[in-house]
Amino acid sequence: MSTIPRRTLLAAALPVAGGLVVPRRLRAEEAAEAYTLGTLFPMAGPNAEYGTIFTAGAAMAVKHVTADKMLARPLVLRPEDSEGTPQGGAVGMSKLVNVDHALYVLIGFTGVSKAAAPIGTRAKVVMVNGGGVGPDLAGLSPYYWNVIPLVPDEIKTLVPFLIARKLRRVALIYVNDPFGNGLYKALKTDLTAAGGELVAADAIAPSDQQFSAIAARIRTLSPDAVYFASYGAQQAQIIKQLRDAGITQPLLTYSGATIPSVRNLPEAEGLIITMQAADWSTNDPVTQRFVTDWRAQYGSDPTTYHQNYYNAVRLFALLAQQLEKAGKPVNGDTLRAALLTTRRFALVGGEGVFDDLGDISMKIVVNTLKSGQFILAA
Repeated sequence: MSTIPRRTLLAAALPVAGGLVVPRRLRAEEAAEAYTLGTLFPMAGPNAEYGTIFTAGAAMAVKHVTADKMLARPLVLRPEDSEGTPQGGAVGMSKLVNVDHALYVLIGFTGVSKAAAPIGTRAKVVMVNGGGVGPDLAGLSPYYWNVIPLVPDEIKTLVPFLIARKLRRVALIYVNDPFGNGLYKALKTDLTAAGGELVAADAIAPSDQQFSAIAARIRTLSPDAVYFASYGAQQAQIIKQLRDAGITQPLLTYSGATIPSVRNLPEAEGLIITMQAADWSTNDPVTQRFVTDWRAQYGSDPTTYHQNYYNAVRLFALLAQQLEKAGKPVNGDTLRAALLTTRRFALVGGEGVFDDLGDISMKIVVNTLKSGQFILAA
């Protein structure tokens, strides 16, 4: 029986030992008629942890869509490694558009998104972000949608929390890329407007691993708190080196630090982090199915990243189902028209509501890391 290469296929994902997923191979005739959804995630290197997390959420959604027979055609996920870099994003998006003919691409990381968006836009391919939070991802393209709140929403929730607790003088360490630069501007603007002060702002390269000099300089400033804005393995190094330098003040960050390598780090205890609200006890059937199956497969609770990429795939299925019933083709233009007409969708976490830019609205909370778990900050 003819099959397509396993390297490029993740369809009807099934659980195996270790919590990984493997694809069910489609027959050649199934593959030819399938809806091709691309994934553009970092799959190797220091940010591969995100790619694993993002993919797992999408894979469970494919499994559910397939089991429910929501669509007349099968779903295929074709992965490309973005490497977490703009160059990798451009190369990967070109392959997904021109070789794999994907009509809908799951994407993450701000720099990757900005590099990939023009390619997807020219081809009228819908791109859905569930991981990048840079401010300029809003309105990036009519075909670029966000199922994750962006960092300005996180900052607007964090700043009143800080001011109320007299944490007015904040030092910042931020990665020098589109995400980090956007966060720096948002934090400086909102903190200053609220009567606070950014006492230091140190830009770092995405590849940097040594922060002792920055930590020593911050220690002499005696800020009330230190905010770091990075991602992947670099985050753990920042936390360790700040604590090793004798900085005992509260550490602050954004939702990118919800990954296990940070959550399980002893030095990260007490970390203050903004993130999407996630109530896994809610009674809505979509959320309960997702959480129940997740716990059964992985033996732990999902994260909001898992939620977001599950929702990204479910959103496609709901839109395509609507178009199939109306006898309309499924492409970038019809998907976009259906999104803007419907606006409200039953997703994991409750009803998702999209604005004119294709951005979802969700509640942001301030949490504290306690014994490996994120709990609502007091």
